[in-house]
Amino acid sequence: MTAATVGLSHSPLIGKNDPAPDVLTRVDEAVTAAKDFISDFAPELVVLFAPDHYNGFFYKEMPPFCLATEAHAVGDFGTTAGPLSVDSAAARLIAQGVLDRGVDLTISSRMVVDHGFAQPLEMLFGGIDQVPVVPVFINGVATPLGPVSRIRALGTAIGQAADELNLRVLYLASGGLSHDPPVPVLDGALPRVADALIEGHQPTPEQRAKGEARVVQAGRDYVAGTSTMVPINPSWDNHLLDLVQTGELAEFDKWTVESMTREAGGSAHEVRTWIAAYAALAAGGEYDLKHRFYEAIPSWIAGFAVTTAQRR
Repeated sequence: MTAATVGLSHSPLIGKNDPAPDVLTRVDEAVTAAKDFISDFAPELVVLFAPDHYNGFFYKEMPPFCLATEAHAVGDFGTTAGPLSVDSAAARLIAQGVLDRGVDLTISSRMVVDHGFAQPLEMLFGGIDQVPVVPVFINGVATPLGPVSRIRALGTAIGQAADELNLRVLYLASGGLSHDPPVPVLDGALPRVADALIEGHQPTPEQRAKGEARVVQAGRDYVAGTSTMVPINPSWDNHLLDLVQTGELAEFDKWTVESMTREAGGSAHEVRTWIAAYAALAAGGEYDLKHRFYEAIPSWIAGFAVTTAQRR
């Protein structure tokens, strides 16, 4: 039994609002390095930590995190719609192990996921149904948000529970780093918007297309310098990557919701997926970071990073 972790930023604007060719080349090289790392590691199970963008989780019930024994992707922003290849037996065993360790984990028997889950599976494995997976949703946009220490506790418990399966487990983090895209908020929302955020009304194809077009335009506005979004923060992003590289994960417990939002944007809380994935890896011992890539990409509204690590 051994374990590894890959961290991969996602963006709904990939392929729709791309940066210069030389930037794309560097990103492609980093993703290829991650794919090669995964191929060499040959995981038997992938535990995927990812956020949602009001496609599967809504304010009617908004858990801080949730593990799925079955999951279906909606197919937003050009990603594939359909079922993920969830290893339900492994998911149930991990869920019980987490609960046994005192972390209050929500369980979904029919989770709905979006590009946050689908995109990394497509980029790294060629599809959403190509590898046995245990999906773990971590809320990164819907306030109020809990302390980061609980996310580290979740990751640690998942890592300890997964170690008992005696499988080669890859912990995959999707999201971040610093970014502040136009995600709707409940406070002050118009009644129609508030109702959608609470009740979870799925948009019509026309409504989804309009919403996606707004995000694409937001990326263009950001590049043009006409946006009011919190800027990408490379210093903040690289500090996070430094902590991941050195294994100083307990330092994240000092981070506050307010400072994260102020310094890195409203959606920077997606880095909770990274914290959970690396905490899961560290639960079984020290690890070594094998590859680290970072680039601020305004056209994707993202501080974009790729990392790989393996337990010693």
